[in-house]
Amino acid sequence: MKKQIIFLLLIFTVINSSFNWAGRKIAADKASSSITYSMTHPMHDWEGVSKDVNCVIVYNDESKQIEQVAAVLKVDSFDSGNSNRDSHAIEAMEGVKFPKVSFSSSNVKQEGAAITATGNLTFHGISKPITIKGNAKEAGGKLTIDADFNFLLTDFKVERPSLFGVKTDDLVKMRLKVVFALK
Repeated sequence: MKKQIIFLLLIFTVINSSFNWAGRKIAADKASSSITYSMTHPMHDWEGVSKDVNCVIVYNDESKQIEQVAAVLKVDSFDSGNSNRDSHAIEAMEGVKFPKVSFSSSNVKQEGAAITATGNLTFHGISKPITIKGNAKEAGGKLTIDADFNFLLTDFKVERPSLFGVKTDDLVKMRLKVVFALK
C-alpha cells in the first residue's frame, strides 16, 4: 500500500510537471510601462508619471487570459516635472510612513480586448476595493494593458494638497500602460 501511494505521487508529480495547469508569472517591462496620475487645482491641472512600475500578472498561455494581477509602486517614484510639487505631494501622502501603493486582484475577467480587474487598492495604509477597466492587446510577442481608474484622496484619509491656501480637487485620475513580454 505504501509503495502504491508513493508510485501515485510520483506519477502525479510527473504529469503535473508535464502540463501547464495554471498560468505563468510575467513581470512588466519597466522600460515600456508607465503609470500616470492627474489632478486638478483651480489654478491648473497637472500629471505625474512613474516609470518604476512593479507589476506581475499570472498569464494562462492556453486561454490567452490574465488570471491575476499584482502591482506595487513607490509614492516617491512619480515625477510631475516640478520637484516642489512632488515633495509637497509626498509630504501630504506621508510618503515616509506609507512609501508604497499596491493593487492585488481578486478577480480578472477578459472578454475580447476588454479587461476588468477587481481587487484591493492599498494606499496611505488603507485598503479599499476597486475595479480597474481597460484593454489588453497582444501583438509582436507582447501584451499591452491600457487602463484607467479614479479614486478620492479622502477615501484613503489623505489631506488634499493646497496651493495658496486653496486645496486640490479630491479626485485622482489614474492611467496605466503596462507591457509584458510573452516570449
